[in-house]
Amino acid sequence: MRILITLSAVFLIAQFGFAQVVTTAPIDSLGTVIVSEEEQSFLQKRIDLAEEEAKEAERLEKEADDAQKEADKAEDKADKARKRAEKKADKLKDLKEDIADQKKDIRKAEDKIKEMSKDMAEDKMKGKLSPNDIEKINGKIEKEQSKILKHKSKLRKLESKI
Repeated sequence: MRILITLSAVFLIAQFGFAQVVTTAPIDSLGTVIVSEEEQSFLQKRIDLAEEEAKEAERLEKEADDAQKEADKAEDKADKARKRAEKKADKLKDLKEDIADQKKDIRKAEDKIKEMSKDMAEDKMKGKLSPNDIEKINGKIEKEQSKILKHKSKLRKLESKI
């Protein structure tokens, strides 16, 4: 578009230049072409018209540049919004995975406590456990219960973030 406008402006200006050279008007002693007032006013009008067209072409070119800049800005904003949305979706996905992991850890700890309690009860009935063994097993059960409390606390924090 710019090239077309520039070429048309150059063509018009060049046309005026050739018009003066090719003219068969009389020449004065200094070598300048003597032009009648009518021809001079006609040429001046054509020059003014060409200047106006050049100004209009520059204005249109500037408007096109401004429109392109606005389009680029809008595209950049859309890209940023898309990236923010993707990042938010990724964070939500990670948060859901963390919640699932915490629930899994709680279930494992509860299953481990049940298993230890069951084994301890069976061994007590058989008389295989000494008081020290019972204390050790109870200590392990308490550790697992504290792990459950920690996991539940983390789970509440993660669920509050959703």
